[in-house]
Amino acid sequence: MACFIVPGTEAIVASIVEKAVASKEDENGSAKKAVAEGKITWKQKLSWLTAMLWGGAALLALEHIWHGEVVLYPPFLTAMSNAADTSAMLHEMSTVGVAMAVTVTVIWIAMVLISDHVPAIKKKLAGGVA
Repeated sequence: MACFIVPGTEAIVASIVEKAVASKEDENGSAKKAVAEGKITWKQKLSWLTAMLWGGAALLALEHIWHGEVVLYPPFLTAMSNAADTSAMLHEMSTVGVAMAVTVTVIWIAMVLISDHVPAIKKKLAGGVA
């Protein structure tokens, strides 16, 4: 019913953090240094997370609109029309929504860990070939 709100909220927070990290990296020049060393900046890594979260939240919102659970007039969420549906909606948000947000974040963490090791692997391969 409204599970897309949880990853959407995380996407908002991640977007704010991404902007703060980008300005900090620009301030101290660490972004240029990382690019020169062939590394991926934290701004880029956070952009992966925000893209995954925004994309997932948008697709879920469209799916809920398609099924008539979200409408374009107040109260917007059809589950808000009575207390029994609101309780079910909150339960879905706290279970399914949180599970989706955590899953996306765990996948992003794996992507970051792998991307941190790719330059070292490339360096080893280049050194082993020469």
